Amino acid sequence: MKKLLYILTTLFTISISAQIDKMEPPFWFEGMNKSEIQILFYGKNIAQNSVSVSNNVVITNVTKTENPNYLFVTIDTKNVAAQTLKFQFKNVKKSFSKDFEIKKRKENSANRKSFDASDVMYLLMPDRFANGDESNDSSSKLQEKGNRNLPGGRHGGDIQGIIDHLDYIQELGATAIWSTPLCEDNDKGYSYHTYGQSDVYQIDARYGTNEDYKRLAAEMHKRDMKLIKDYVTNHWGAEHWMFKDMPTYDWFHQFPGYAQSNYRMTTQFDPNASERDAKYCMDGWFVPSMPDLNQSNPLVLNYLIQNAIWWIEYADLDGYRVDTYSYNDKDGIAKWTKAITDEYPYFNIVGEVWMHDQAQMSYWQKDSPIAKIQSYNSYLPSVMDFTLHDAFGNVFNEDKAGWNDGVIKFYDNFTNDFLYANPNNLLIFLENHDTGRFNQIYKNDFAKYQLGMTIMATMRGIPQLYYGSEIGMAGDKGKGDADIRQDFPGGWKGDTNNAFSASGRTAEQAKYFDFSKKILNWRKNKAVIHTGKLTHYIPENNVYVYFRHNDKETVMVVINNAPDAQKLNLSRFQENIKSFTSGNDILSGETIDLKTELAIDGKSSMILELK
Repeated sequence: MKKLLYILTTLFTISISAQIDKMEPPFWFEGMNKSEIQILFYGKNIAQNSVSVSNNVVITNVTKTENPNYLFVTIDTKNVAAQTLKFQFKNVKKSFSKDFEIKKRKENSANRKSFDASDVMYLLMPDRFANGDESNDSSSKLQEKGNRNLPGGRHGGDIQGIIDHLDYIQELGATAIWSTPLCEDNDKGYSYHTYGQSDVYQIDARYGTNEDYKRLAAEMHKRDMKLIKDYVTNHWGAEHWMFKDMPTYDWFHQFPGYAQSNYRMTTQFDPNASERDAKYCMDGWFVPSMPDLNQSNPLVLNYLIQNAIWWIEYADLDGYRVDTYSYNDKDGIAKWTKAITDEYPYFNIVGEVWMHDQAQMSYWQKDSPIAKIQSYNSYLPSVMDFTLHDAFGNVFNEDKAGWNDGVIKFYDNFTNDFLYANPNNLLIFLENHDTGRFNQIYKNDFAKYQLGMTIMATMRGIPQLYYGSEIGMAGDKGKGDADIRQDFPGGWKGDTNNAFSASGRTAEQAKYFDFSKKILNWRKNKAVIHTGKLTHYIPENNVYVYFRHNDKETVMVVINNAPDAQKLNLSRFQENIKSFTSGNDILSGETIDLKTELAIDGKSSMILELK
């Protein structure tokens, strides 16, 4: 009899557990500003059940959709201490329950310090950086298997590989890591890219586990480094479980089904744009395999807000980079961004706004004087400086100065800083995972790399370095994305060249690394570079001179983009040189006399700490 009762109990338990296949978020935290939390319960015909919750917690709303497999239950967790709540589900045939935990929150979590202009951000693609755990190169639950011989395949890099080489990144002088997305991407191919996510509460098993990601943040914090998560609000992947069984027809933008974005982000603010063009930018799909999320649907928007806050709290994150920011529903994404910064007032978020005009990029930054004209505020603290990136891509091949050629392009870029609400909070970069490789563009001309790095390390904004540039890595975008996302040498067992180690670097790699290390480590403690005022002078003869200065310090930067050595008459810069008589060049280590003129070699730079 007891055995029969045990079997029946076991079968009933199995039946009960099968009622709920997904619960998102999987738990929440006490003491949150966002105390009303909407829990998604997913299971076969779950909506046919009534629902209650234990411990006098108030259910403020229950939302059912046209899909009976979803139930959205909102509870108020205000003044609810850390504990395990029990949700009770009942229908005419049976009842079952599901535990939901309210976890203790990290002390002072809301006031976490984020990344800013004092940081240097290191961008890496985890699949291509280092393979720290070969056992997870493939997963039985995920379609694409590891195959390092396939340029566009999964190569096995993972979270453990990043942890294993944190000392390398720290030695280089970077203080923050932006990793391309790590959540699950179950596409049949090209999944290493990870922007077509299939589960946004789960780290991709080929990178590791949620706990591994949390451990990465902890290991970085031990080194006073910051972890920035790449967040995708605009789309998911076609393999996402919610795309395969949609909660509502309008969870994704429908035309019906797929329609291609026109990519014309200007339609978001163009007063003359047709409604059709604006719709196809904002609602069109980025590519056919990435269904476009509808942030104007309150359920979708709330889901994305909760997911973003959950990851910050769970993994102890220090910032977000948001993919394809300006393709989102502009009102929805503003609400998403504001909700996060309301919860974390000092949290920095940088958005990808891939545009080629300063006014258009400024539109998307918080408190933009441009967007104010249309009474719009994105609440996005930072945007990526793509116009500066455009200049980096050709200036150093322009040996002869012209009205629009040579270093005047840098000067003209910074003259438009008045358009930004906060130019110090722009992300500046030579390249990233989607652009041409800097060292490829300039055919590994080390002198040109030095010029680019000098400007990036001394200009206003937050510098971002793409993995491998610091050892001279190149790659031809014309050959495909895989070529600009090559494996870091030394990240895999059996690699004959280990650039992570000083003893393993070639002479050429060491030359790049040593220069990068010198300039980035010097920058670390230079408040005058982080927040000092910028004063620059109109370039002459392809030489660009600018000063970073505050009440305590002045740094003079000289960029000679011409191939020939030149002499500068220093009287022209007297308003910044003032009574200084010499400068310590941090690149050469020499002391430079500043009495009358300054000699500088062709295609070279100086960073002078004035004395």
